[in-house]
Amino acid sequence: MQPDLLSRKTAALTLQKFHTLSPLTHCMTNDVVQTFTANTLLALGASPAMVIETEEASQFAAVASALLINVGTLTQARAHAMRAAVVHAKRVKTPWTLDPVAVGSLDYRRHFCTELLSLNPDAIRGNASEIMALAGVSNSGRGVDSTDVVANALPAAVMLAQETGAVVVVTGEVDYVTDGRRTVGVGGGDPLMTKVVGTGCALSAVVAACCALPGDRLLNVASACSWMKQAGERAIVRSQGPGTFVPYFLDALWQMTQEVVEA
Repeated sequence: MQPDLLSRKTAALTLQKFHTLSPLTHCMTNDVVQTFTANTLLALGASPAMVIETEEASQFAAVASALLINVGTLTQARAHAMRAAVVHAKRVKTPWTLDPVAVGSLDYRRHFCTELLSLNPDAIRGNASEIMALAGVSNSGRGVDSTDVVANALPAAVMLAQETGAVVVVTGEVDYVTDGRRTVGVGGGDPLMTKVVGTGCALSAVVAACCALPGDRLLNVASACSWMKQAGERAIVRSQGPGTFVPYFLDALWQMTQEVVEA
């Protein structure tokens, strides 16, 4: 399957929808990235909420525009809360996204993520090793690091999308976004983005928020990848390393307009 390339015009029009809706995004994400994830959503014009307690999480799913489940720092208590939130989100038709962090290397989270797949996420975002492991075709990966080439994971992503009905995102030098029938490629970004904790997790939150937008979900999610890569490119011009990259990255997201995206 030869991927199509996402047009800048499509990404710009999706950004307009994003700014208009300002999705309230319920992030059940890992402890390491909560602040960066919230700041990323705020900089783009969304509204983040980090609600973790089981009773509140299930209740909040009815209020939120979208739900993110990120298993980066998974515990039994947190798994219970996540499961409750997903079940309630499905009941009230709130779209939810799964980020299967390190699913290929740890049994507990692999079993938990496999269980969640039966609840049909609206989107899944992971690196090549995570997507291949989730699809059951590989158990590679080194913690959160991918040991597989992104293009090699595309067949697994297509299969996963067909089996779950989700839009599946495999991230890397080129991001591939597929719904099992169509595939879109999004290039850009910079290798320095992999040296900052949380860029992938923050992208998952933006993907989750974009699942709340009207229109073509595949293109909405691909647009999220495009914004993040473009912000990374703009930040790298001014930064001197990971420490200065983060504030410039958030500034680039804040300054992102339709005109900037389309230029």
